[in-house]
Amino acid sequence: MENQQGTLIYQCELPVRWGDMDAYGHVNNAVYIRYLEEARVQMLVKMGANLDGSGIDPVVINVGCTFLKPVVYPATLRIDCFVKDPGRSSFMTTYQLFDTRQPDEPVGEGYAKVVWMDHHTGRSVPLPEAIRAQITPS
Repeated sequence: MENQQGTLIYQCELPVRWGDMDAYGHVNNAVYIRYLEEARVQMLVKMGANLDGSGIDPVVINVGCTFLKPVVYPATLRIDCFVKDPGRSSFMTTYQLFDTRQPDEPVGEGYAKVVWMDHHTGRSVPLPEAIRAQITPS
C-alpha cells in the first residue's frame, strides 16, 4: 500500500511491558525508539538483510519519533513499517504505531534512515539488488 508514509512493507505487534512505563504512568519516550528498532530489525530480517556486522550490513544514521497519545500497560502495539525514497545506498523508513485496542488511531509516528555499509571500509555501498527489488515502487 503506497501513501505519503511510503510503501507499507511490514507490520508487527509488540507487547508493552510493565517496565516500559515511567513515573508519569505511561510508556517512556525512549522506549518508543526501542519499539521502532525491533520492528525495523524484524522487517530487515524478513527482507533478507545481513545483520551480523561482519561485512555489508544496514546501519541507521538518524532516527526520530513523535508521540501522539500516551500508552499504558497492559497494551499491545501494532507497528506499520513503510519504506520510501530509495537512493544509491539508502532508504527512509517511516512508522506508525497503534494501540491494538484502538487500531485506527495512531499513538506515535517515527522514522529512520537506513544505509548499507561495508564495515571493513566504513563506507556506504549500493543497496543489494534483492533489497532494492522489494522497496522500489513498480
